[in-house]
Amino acid sequence: MAATIRIPTTMRPISGGASTVKVEGSTLAEVLAGLDAAHPGFNERLFDEDGNLRKFVNLFVADDDVRYLDGLNTPVPDGETVSIMPAVAGG
Repeated sequence: MAATIRIPTTMRPISGGASTVKVEGSTLAEVLAGLDAAHPGFNERLFDEDGNLRKFVNLFVADDDVRYLDGLNTPVPDGETVSIMPAVAGG
């Protein structure tokens, strides 16, 4: 099963400048593992030293925030879009 991952501008240097990347996987964890295998460096940006998703990174499967679904175990149907969105703060 292939998913399309939308890469935010700040992380595009890791993906060679690509705004989207297609990877295989049936869960979010598998999709992210495939992303890091294809473009090493994403794991350091997405996960903390304990392997947890960093608090300032939001992930969406379709338009649903995975924090309110099954987290990294969220199913990713074939052809679905996963979006990486760094949190923005400021005033």
